Amino acid sequence: MACLLEAPLRVSVLSEVTATSRHYVDRLFDPDPQKVLQGVIDMKNAVIGNNKQKANLIVLGAVPRLLYLLQQSSSTLELRTECAVVLGSLAMGTENNIKSLVDCHIIPALLQGLLCPDLIFIEACLRCLRTVFISPVTPVQLLYTDRTVIPHLMSLLSRSHRTQEYTTQIFSHCCKTPEHQTVLFNHGAIQNIAPLLISPSYKVRMQALRCFSVLAYENTQVSMTLVNVLVDGELLSQVFVRMMQRDQPIEMQLTAAKCLTYMCRAGAIRTDDSCIVLKTLPCLVRMCSKDHLLEERVEGAETLAFLMEPDVELQRIASTTDHLVAMLADYFKYPSSVSAIADIKRLDHDLKHAHELRQAAFKLYASLGSNDEDIRKKITETENMMDRIVSGLSESSIKVRLAAVRCLHSLSRSVQQLRTSFHDHAVWKPLMKLLQNAPDEVLVMASSTLCNLLLEFSPSKEPILESGVIELLCSLTQSESPALRVNGIWALMNMAFQADQKVKVEIVQCLGTEQLFRLLSDPDGNVLMKTLGLLRNLLSIRPHIDQIMNSHGKQIMQAVTLILEAEHCVEVKEQTLCILANIADGNTAKELIMTNDDMLQKIKYYMGHSNVKLQLAATFCISNLIWNEEDGKTDKPCRQPTGINQSMLAGASGQAEGVGLCGHVAQTLPGLRRQPLRQGQDGHAAVPSMTARGYRKHHLGKTPAGFVWSTAETF
Repeated sequence: MACLLEAPLRVSVLSEVTATSRHYVDRLFDPDPQKVLQGVIDMKNAVIGNNKQKANLIVLGAVPRLLYLLQQSSSTLELRTECAVVLGSLAMGTENNIKSLVDCHIIPALLQGLLCPDLIFIEACLRCLRTVFISPVTPVQLLYTDRTVIPHLMSLLSRSHRTQEYTTQIFSHCCKTPEHQTVLFNHGAIQNIAPLLISPSYKVRMQALRCFSVLAYENTQVSMTLVNVLVDGELLSQVFVRMMQRDQPIEMQLTAAKCLTYMCRAGAIRTDDSCIVLKTLPCLVRMCSKDHLLEERVEGAETLAFLMEPDVELQRIASTTDHLVAMLADYFKYPSSVSAIADIKRLDHDLKHAHELRQAAFKLYASLGSNDEDIRKKITETENMMDRIVSGLSESSIKVRLAAVRCLHSLSRSVQQLRTSFHDHAVWKPLMKLLQNAPDEVLVMASSTLCNLLLEFSPSKEPILESGVIELLCSLTQSESPALRVNGIWALMNMAFQADQKVKVEIVQCLGTEQLFRLLSDPDGNVLMKTLGLLRNLLSIRPHIDQIMNSHGKQIMQAVTLILEAEHCVEVKEQTLCILANIADGNTAKELIMTNDDMLQKIKYYMGHSNVKLQLAATFCISNLIWNEEDGKTDKPCRQPTGINQSMLAGASGQAEGVGLCGHVAQTLPGLRRQPLRQGQDGHAAVPSMTARGYRKHHLGKTPAGFVWSTAETF
């Protein structure tokens, strides 16, 4: 059986193998069982705290022999137990040691050992399994290969404090996916582990608490069950609250706060519940203080960011708790020259992991500033904050870069910050550099931020356009990732909003009509909606409408027809009818509709549709089709679209009572009577401004030629 270290390490270790190490292995093969036992005990004493000796013994083949002795029914319980202890000690060495043990199939052997009735042997096997499974190099799926393992481990929870501690620790380290959570949940993890939270053993309570934190993470089923669990007559949530008290160890406070955080995010606890607002949030803010260890500050900040990410009220409360925004600025200065770290090893550790603090700070700032304008302003006014974000975008750690761009994205939702801080620090430059060569997870967040920097009121829009970004965005629309396709087309949509004809032509040429219409049939609904938004913006000014429709009218009309005929949601068809309304505003483009009886019949159909939004959009199509304007005059008779008559519009008006459609219909009727459309005082068509959902943030609103919509949206 192959059970050796990796080649480079094996060569270096073999050169130092001593006769003493060989002697330990040779004694395992002695025919006298008592000498074998003594040899195992001596080996146990020799490897304690000695990684070199552990590596020597593994290279010399000690592991297969130890596993053989452990599994032999002829071996005494004492020998089998000592073998499990030695294997556990070998597992406490390097990661290469763990790999060698796993390659020798130590896990199945130890799991088989758990079937033995002897408690001491079971505890030794569990302790060794725990040591193997907590290593990051061990495949956790090995725990789930045999379906009988999990229920047997559950049954061992009642045997002793040690079996409780080791088993729950194994569960917490091997629960990595929703499937793992489901397996543990279905085998009674909650009922079996909940009583351990009031165990007299601190280690047992702590491991049970960790187990609940991994079970509840992003799991609604587990969280909804936990909220109703009673432990010795007390709700589990209240047990967690007690564990967050200041007199409890920090690791217990933090883990209990994580449990409540995950239950809250899963919807099992309301965000305005007192256990969240008055207990969990203050506890997590407290963990961000510089009085705590680096790991505690990182975990506290990241958990707090997760807790309040979707809730603006929690963000406001946190921003005013213990000067949190200013407190986070210290994360970028740690460890400082005056850090009171007497332990040299600790200082060395913190220097190596200081980037984790910066990452956590960026995450928490991103969560804090995701909704509230005042909080964003407070963040950007924090000492050197924008400079730190810009520096973070080019850090060597990909996790820091991702957190920094996430923070930038959060702040980019602010009109004020786009116009001031973002412009002053030219953040678009490092952002564009980041977009050139980044993994997908960074690319998704960076392109999301770019969408906001391309809004019409952003001073960064022009220099970004000049940097040749269109080609980059068009390439994103061809990505296999739906998120990147959405972001690419979203950014192009914002870029095309009220853009010059030159920019629009460049977008169409670079994207290509073939790719544009491929996006219109994209299986992802968000991609389709943003592509329709791009078309609306491209077709938003009369000369642009005529020019684009003259070049690509046939393909666009074909795409519109396919969407209107297919099974799409109301929002998609509404946007498609808006595109038709924009086409109808063109001087020559409208002929593509006027001469298309099939399209006119579709408009007629949607004018009588039961959905008011579709009626409204179809009515705007007719309004623009019948509107005639020549040299600023509006009294030239118009040609009535085939099949559209006054009775139809009157019928639409009758169905639209009380929803704002009547006014639009009433203004369309005079056109059908070959009368000029009534105008408002400003010379525009006297109709209410469009506010129906689906026309989102910005509208061109009323134009002298009719109704034309384009849109730019904050990501």
